[in-house]
Amino acid sequence: MTSYTPGETAEKSGFSLDTLRYYEKIGLLSGIARDTAGRRVFTDHDLSWLHMIRCLRETGMPLAEMVRYAELTRGGEGTVADRLELLRDHDRRVEAEIAKLRAQQRQIQWKITLYSGTLEGACSPKRTPPPAETPAKAPAGAQAGAPAGASAGTPAGASAGV
Repeated sequence: MTSYTPGETAEKSGFSLDTLRYYEKIGLLSGIARDTAGRRVFTDHDLSWLHMIRCLRETGMPLAEMVRYAELTRGGEGTVADRLELLRDHDRRVEAEIAKLRAQQRQIQWKITLYSGTLEGACSPKRTPPPAETPAKAPAGAQAGAPAGASAGTPAGASAGV
């Protein structure tokens, strides 16, 4: 099995040395081997685990939940159902965030189309956007039927200049 110094692990994982030490301190990383001089020695297994930690972190899982997942993982086969539930809950949150981002992307794409048409003389900048594909709860202060990000101070169908 290949072994890595903390510096090599930081480089390969993208986590800083301080983050690796912190993750070990809080129990997110455990069982890190030490050499005869007491220095940490990481393995391919550790790098694989760090890859999973990065995935969870970058998809918005709270640190406490990641620690809980690590504890469950160390608990062996008897914790598989709990791990599955935790990951399914997180997956639902990720799906909701993706849906929100897609709706926001549609708004951005609408503006791109609007501005492109304006430059080409094909449409007026005061054109009203098409209705949303799926009804979304309007943020506080937004007009009903207005595109996401429009404020109550912008008349329906008018350009907010943004």
